[in-house]
Amino acid sequence: MWVAFIGFVFLFGVSARPGHWDHLGQPYFDNNTKREVAATIGKAAFLLCRVRNLADKSVSWIRKRDLHIISVGVHTYSGDGRFVSLHPEGSDEWTLRISPVKPADSGAYECQVSTEPKISLSFRLSVVVSKAEILNGNELFVRSGSDINLTCVTKDAPEAPSFIYWFRDKDVVNYAQRGGINVLTDQKTRTSRLLIARAIPQDSGNYTCAPSSSDPASVIVHVLSGEHPAAILGSGTSIRLNYFIITTLLTMYVVNTSSRSSFISILLANYIIFLAIVIFMFMTNVIINFIIHCTFTYFLSQS
Repeated sequence: MWVAFIGFVFLFGVSARPGHWDHLGQPYFDNNTKREVAATIGKAAFLLCRVRNLADKSVSWIRKRDLHIISVGVHTYSGDGRFVSLHPEGSDEWTLRISPVKPADSGAYECQVSTEPKISLSFRLSVVVSKAEILNGNELFVRSGSDINLTCVTKDAPEAPSFIYWFRDKDVVNYAQRGGINVLTDQKTRTSRLLIARAIPQDSGNYTCAPSSSDPASVIVHVLSGEHPAAILGSGTSIRLNYFIITTLLTMYVVNTSSRSSFISILLANYIIFLAIVIFMFMTNVIINFIIHCTFTYFLSQS
């Protein structure tokens, strides 16, 4: 009697062990897999589906938007070569790879097993456009001899970039070209800092931050060597003044040709217009130079 009781307990204990009945049951999904997947545009996306006790059943991938059958087993039924079904031999893993992903690939997908009735597990893919941003803005003015300090961050990236390159114009920033150039990249915060000590006018240019998995960002850096602030906007000021002079001369021509006043009245009108032009040009030049000086002083104070 005791032998029978011990045998019963032994069999019950073995039978009650987790997973003992797995090989005797129907296929089921491992719900521990990640079902919300984010991928960067242009990169690869992987949807992993684990099916236990598959036996002689098959696994299919369905795009729920249009109920298109993408694959059955390892055979792909899509004219789009970006979709591939992966299955390591002897494993429970059935992976749908989409490479490179496009924004149109976002949406719901379904991993389906050919049981009766069919069982399925839904996945959602989000394709994001990751962009880099240089915190200094689009333009930076630095006094010659000061340091250039540029900070770049990546936004909306599902994973940290494997590298971040810095370019000046079209060339990679050359550390060996001159001393005092350092790049500090932090994978956790997904930021990169470009430090150029004791900047010289030759350091001016278009600086670009290019992470491996994000769209690049650029900033134009001006290294000023103490020239007059008006030189920054001088050409634009000349264009505006020339435009004003031409417009005024045309106005004088119209007045002279269309007026029926006496000769003295015409001369007096022209003199008043000429005097107004001189006063306007003088005041405009003073105001513009004041604005340029304030702007120049502000940018230097920020460097």
